Amino acid sequence: MLLFNKKSSIILTLLLSLGLVVIDKAGASNFRVSPIKVSFSSKVSSQVLTVRNDSNETLRFQLHTYTWKQNAKSEMQLDATEDIVAFPGLFTLKPGQQRLIRVGTLTPVSSIEKTYRIFIEELPPETKANQQPNGIRILTKVGIPIFLQPSKEVVEAGVENIVVSKNQINFQFKNRGNVHLIAQKIRVKGLGEADKNVFDRQRNGWYVLAGTSQPYDLKMSRQECSKTRTLVIEVKTDNKVFTEKREIPKGACSASN
Repeated sequence: MLLFNKKSSIILTLLLSLGLVVIDKAGASNFRVSPIKVSFSSKVSSQVLTVRNDSNETLRFQLHTYTWKQNAKSEMQLDATEDIVAFPGLFTLKPGQQRLIRVGTLTPVSSIEKTYRIFIEELPPETKANQQPNGIRILTKVGIPIFLQPSKEVVEAGVENIVVSKNQINFQFKNRGNVHLIAQKIRVKGLGEADKNVFDRQRNGWYVLAGTSQPYDLKMSRQECSKTRTLVIEVKTDNKVFTEKREIPKGACSASN
């Protein structure tokens, strides 16, 4: 779950959205991948990624492709796939050099958007015989989202399953459409008597794939909970703001710690 009062969750969300995975090593490499998203459709079946080595050493890479799903906790689930092909699968870049990567698919579109990720993974440098490793390095793996758009796009979503108990608000943002959404900003406002503002908190969200829900938790102080009469939850996506207003049931805060 994503906790509003945990700064680490924001950092984790950012890392996940960029697809960055840190493995053992010191002396981080420096390379760039563009664009940061790939979209296919019934008319577009291939795209080009550019990988550039901005470091002062030669870097080695390999590519992997996966289907991308989300579970009930909005965690990323990856499975190896042959739906997406990328060439070259292995390559080396000298300092300042860049390489074009051809990414394509022959998978037909369907009524629901299909989602994938391609990972550009840095490999350890080649070592000569009897050569000892020189310190620790950081190997980086960058994940780029790939979307195979449906035959007809439907955008529909909403806030649901709102529960207030023990100074905590739980709710879900449900994507009821057939394409992904990006919950750019989640805002929760607590209103008291005469709609007086009790609290107003915001945080960044992440991808919500078609047909999935993203859960959120928000902790309140006992005083905030007891003063709040109405909750206003807003989720801003890339093209719309979804709003839900809910009265807090009597006694919802009485069991608070």
